[in-house]
Amino acid sequence: MTEKKKNKIEVDLLQLVKALWADKKMSILFCFLGAIFGLIIAFSIPRVYKSSVMLAPEASNSSNLASGISSLAEMVGMDMDFGKSSDAIYPEIYPDLMKSTDFLVSLFPVNVKSYDDKINTTYYDYLKKNQKIAWWSYPKAWLIKTIRKMQEKGQKGKSSDKVNPFMLTRDQYDVAMAINNKVNCSVDKKTSVITIEVSDQDKLIAATMADSIKARLQVFITNYRTQKARNDLAYMQKLFGEAKQQYTKARKKYASMADANTDLILESYRSNIEDAENEMQLKYNIYTQVSQQLQLAQAKVQDRTPAFTVVQSASVPVKHSNTPKIFILAVCILLAYFVRMLIVAYKNRDKIVSFAE
Repeated sequence: MTEKKKNKIEVDLLQLVKALWADKKMSILFCFLGAIFGLIIAFSIPRVYKSSVMLAPEASNSSNLASGISSLAEMVGMDMDFGKSSDAIYPEIYPDLMKSTDFLVSLFPVNVKSYDDKINTTYYDYLKKNQKIAWWSYPKAWLIKTIRKMQEKGQKGKSSDKVNPFMLTRDQYDVAMAINNKVNCSVDKKTSVITIEVSDQDKLIAATMADSIKARLQVFITNYRTQKARNDLAYMQKLFGEAKQQYTKARKKYASMADANTDLILESYRSNIEDAENEMQLKYNIYTQVSQQLQLAQAKVQDRTPAFTVVQSASVPVKHSNTPKIFILAVCILLAYFVRMLIVAYKNRDKIVSFAE
């Protein structure tokens, strides 16, 4: 059997250094061109500002108010388990909630104003008409716009300015996805602190939207947690109104009969007056009990309303969050020099690379 000979590749670094030194003028030229290209890229990227908000939701354990209300409910013979219900929405799924179409669409009508006072419109129109892009993105944007116009021919009359989360138009979907990319929500698993971060090309709009998203998230969670309690309260208010009306009617009936038959001693009239008095007392007892239940229902709505502690409020950022221009410049110069080094190494490959058995 014959053994295959293995060739060893050897690189002469000294020859490579000599070749690069001899090519120093072209290397400097490449670095200069790389610097120009880097500056063009650095100044072509639109500035982006970030504003963040930090929230700390209330603890999930029962509060003193809940315990007090439960004790009061037990005194009147009612079973109301305050503070013992489990929520289907907890902080860990807030990021998924904020990515939902319903939540993104709810941000469309938010009024925004630019830092230089040149823009004052809705967030939807701002994202649709006032976004800057880098020069290398113009061909792609033009191509997409042209294709979309061709697709929309013959579909005139079907477009609508109304927003239906169930059936968004193409423009509405694009804006919703743009918001989704600009908004980031994270939750610290140890402390449950919620951080909402909004990126935008205008510093004031970034802060405005961070504050608006915080407020909408609080409203959504509050409405969810208090929905059943508010439904119960509305039902108790209806019963309270009916009980009060029936009691008032029975009281007036008794007073009228008592006044009309004051001097009569017939047992039949006395019996009618006693029946009216008993009915009035029964209606009063029902009215009193429903009134107590109404107060408990009102207290339950308050108990179920979550409290959010604002750890950090939204503020207008001072500096942009783009990659520093000096870093982009340095990367482009190094890449240009690396490309030139590969060219030099290829041209002098016979001197630099050798094969040994």
